[in-house]
Amino acid sequence: MFEDILQGVPVLSLLILLPLIGAILVFAFGKSLKIVRIISLIFSGIPVALVVMIFFAFQWGGALPDGETFADPQFYESYSWIPSLGVSYTVGIDGISLPLLLITPLLTFLSILFSWDVKTRPKEYFGLILIMQVGITGVFVLLDYFVFYIFWEIVLIPMYFLIGIWGGPNKDYAAIKFFIYTHVASLVMLLAIMALYFQAGATSFDMIELGHVAPGFSTAFQVIAFGAFLFGFGVKMPMVPFHTWLPDAHVEAPTAGSVLLAGLLLKMGGYGLIRVAIPTLPQGATTLAPLMAVIGIVSILYAAVVCLAQKDLKKMVAYSSVSHMGFVMVGFATLGSVGIVAGVFQMFAHGLVTAVLFMSCGVVQHHCGTRIIQELGGISKMMPVLTALMTAGFLASLGLPGLVSFAAEFLIFYSIFVTYGLWLFLPILSVAITAGYYLWALQRSMFGPLNNKIDAPKIHDANWYESVPMGILIALIALFGILPAIILSRIGDAVDIVLRGLGVG
Repeated sequence: MFEDILQGVPVLSLLILLPLIGAILVFAFGKSLKIVRIISLIFSGIPVALVVMIFFAFQWGGALPDGETFADPQFYESYSWIPSLGVSYTVGIDGISLPLLLITPLLTFLSILFSWDVKTRPKEYFGLILIMQVGITGVFVLLDYFVFYIFWEIVLIPMYFLIGIWGGPNKDYAAIKFFIYTHVASLVMLLAIMALYFQAGATSFDMIELGHVAPGFSTAFQVIAFGAFLFGFGVKMPMVPFHTWLPDAHVEAPTAGSVLLAGLLLKMGGYGLIRVAIPTLPQGATTLAPLMAVIGIVSILYAAVVCLAQKDLKKMVAYSSVSHMGFVMVGFATLGSVGIVAGVFQMFAHGLVTAVLFMSCGVVQHHCGTRIIQELGGISKMMPVLTALMTAGFLASLGLPGLVSFAAEFLIFYSIFVTYGLWLFLPILSVAITAGYYLWALQRSMFGPLNNKIDAPKIHDANWYESVPMGILIALIALFGILPAIILSRIGDAVDIVLRGLGVG
């Protein structure tokens, strides 16, 4: 049914165009808060409906004919832009893009709903969120390196202003640090892209065309280029030791900014590794895979231990993102089908879970006036709905069976054992540490005796516009935790094609 509806419709371009139109309308006609809210919800909500239709119309499970090594991208569009340089606007998706494309409009829509009470410069606030949706969507669907880089950079601008205008006391420092770290990493990535282009003597920036040619480059070139991509994408994820911008950005960012930063922007780094670096430069990936594994394991353990020492709930969740994205890096470092599939699924799972966690922190801050764990305590009786949702989010993040993160992390542990043997015991230590910091923080902040440092009579439970987005996310976390094959099967088809076509693994 959905295949017929979407037949001939430039649906991926619509996913980029609709939030852009919404942002323009918000800036042009957003004279009242009510108008801004309505426009923002409409132009972020329609893409949610479109990606659901894309999901059900997506073709999967079909084997490639003998000799074929690349599947045609689905919902493909291509229009020449700068012919003299071989630049074109080319979009298309496969099973690697699909999970991340699904959560992009979803998290944007729920972030806008969650921000229903924002009254400080709402026109600019919601407009910037919609522009960020434009950039992130473009990154996940574009198949031309030149345009891909433009959209990659577009994302930095709205996030910089969201932190710098609506952030906390140290917002200026956090915004500048975020921009410098991620922009420098982007420039290194650009150097790697240009090196690919000139080394190939290419007349096109097309990812698939360069993907056919680049594996024939010398091992030395592939290692250098892959190292540049690894740095550029690793800072974005972010990996230790280039992670320090993330906690600062999260602590100062407004809640919606944190949700989009952790749920989507970090995924751009992981997506770049599996879409660009690993399949295009297989010898470089094989050579540097042990380094990737070390970086991933160090990030997992270091960030998990640091979480134990945090006093701010939001900063704890920020460091937990570094730890959980470390699983993505290690999964990709196995260079095997199971590990890469699990790494992509971990990005999808973390996007859903971390949104609940940052929304929980936002509700606590808004209603209690503090996120400091020692200043909280005993508020579960006054905030039962938040407590239930927050507990579900914490349990999902620590990998409780039946929730979405469990399948991803279990498969990553399996792939680590198959590839690296007993090195598995290092990352698996994080399971106990993660359970420790989440449950300890939950017990101290929500349960126990009421803390006299908070004004208990003024505390009330989460509002409808706060609890509804979190409830939707929890429902999805349970659905994909119970039925992970809904996503895993689609990812698996794409990863098998990448590995077969380019000889990785």
